[in-house]
Amino acid sequence: MVNTSPLNRIPAEFSAVTSVLREARDTNNVSISEIPAPAKLAPYSYALGAEVTADENFIAASGESIEELATGRIVVLFDPEAPEEWEGPFRIVSYIRAELEHELGNETMLGHVAWSWLEDALEANDCELVAAGGTTTRVLSESFGTLATRPATIDLELRASWTPIITEPEMIGDHLEAWIDLLCTVAGLPPLPEGVSALPGRRR
Repeated sequence: MVNTSPLNRIPAEFSAVTSVLREARDTNNVSISEIPAPAKLAPYSYALGAEVTADENFIAASGESIEELATGRIVVLFDPEAPEEWEGPFRIVSYIRAELEHELGNETMLGHVAWSWLEDALEANDCELVAAGGTTTRVLSESFGTLATRPATIDLELRASWTPIITEPEMIGDHLEAWIDLLCTVAGLPPLPEGVSALPGRRR
């Protein structure tokens, strides 16, 4: 039988995990907020949205005035029945989008590189997981007519999902930290420096 919180009947396992996620805080370049979670993917879900913005130093170094570098959302799903395809009761679903420099956007190995960023971020944060999968998409936007003066842009969309192996609620923090590192990498910023955390992670 699944344990439930006495007040709202939310499973205790899911309630404990969302309590950890609610501790997420903004950093200098990353703003994090709770957003509506999809209701049809699982019996229980919780979602966070994030934006990476450029600071004055980045804008000065790049010579551009772009402020928003990347956006994303991460959804934590919970199904007490542990669907066979998940290989566990929890599932993380991620979406990230960022505009790329044309040189990088035209790189033939971009998809493989972007997926390696995800794998590297999860490994660097000591995340245990199974059943990872996803897609990368390049979106070319061209303007015409009255908007013809706008330059063409190339965006990267990275969709991924994986099943976290967590034996204590705090371990979900490692997965969120990995996701934030990935978001920063896609945005062209280095991951959060050591000692700077968006979430009080478990002690290692």
